[in-house]
Amino acid sequence: MDIDIIDEDENPMLHRTDVTFEVVHEDATPERLQVRDSLAATLDKAAEEVVVRKLDTKFGMRKTVGRAKVYDAAGHATDVEQDHMLERNSIGETEEA
Repeated sequence: MDIDIIDEDENPMLHRTDVTFEVVHEDATPERLQVRDSLAATLDKAAEEVVVRKLDTKFGMRKTVGRAKVYDAAGHATDVEQDHMLERNSIGETEEA
């Protein structure tokens, strides 16, 4: 799975960067957590600081375009993001258990 960053927009008020990216994959569309981990590695960030908002794959294509929000710290993500997005990205689950 190869990830290319298409666009980055700084959002200093919310301590994050909005990222648009493209994933080229061989098989089916990768799972959200796989994309999150690969994107975090590409951006040299911790996985808890990356929230993948959307993945869009056109039928029959091996290319997925996605949007993510990359926070300066995991605490900023939990302060700003909606609960269902935190759950989808497995952020903050270890704190509750």
